[in-house]
Amino acid sequence: MKSTHLAALVASASLALTIASAPAAMAQTSSQQAQQQQQNAPEPDITTHQQDGREVQEYRVNGKLYAIRIKPPHGPAYYLVDTDGDGNFQRQDDTSRVVVPRWTIASW
Repeated sequence: MKSTHLAALVASASLALTIASAPAAMAQTSSQQAQQQQQNAPEPDITTHQQDGREVQEYRVNGKLYAIRIKPPHGPAYYLVDTDGDGNFQRQDDTSRVVVPRWTIASW
């Protein structure tokens, strides 16, 4: 009888450890997926030109313009970012909070 209780206790403990470690394994998997996506992400094409005394850098991926960096002659640079791919650019002054574009590539 004791061996049955012991076996049940061991099985319960094993199940509890498996369940407890699942979130960590899932987090590691999603972290690895994010790293792989980042490594597979295409490098942006950056075009720089002068316009009205300002330095303008245009950032494109696969020919699609997604961000513009504008450096006026006086003052800090700022960004215009198309966050959802609709062609409407929003100004962002704080470069530490640049929003990554989240365009829909495919849906079904």
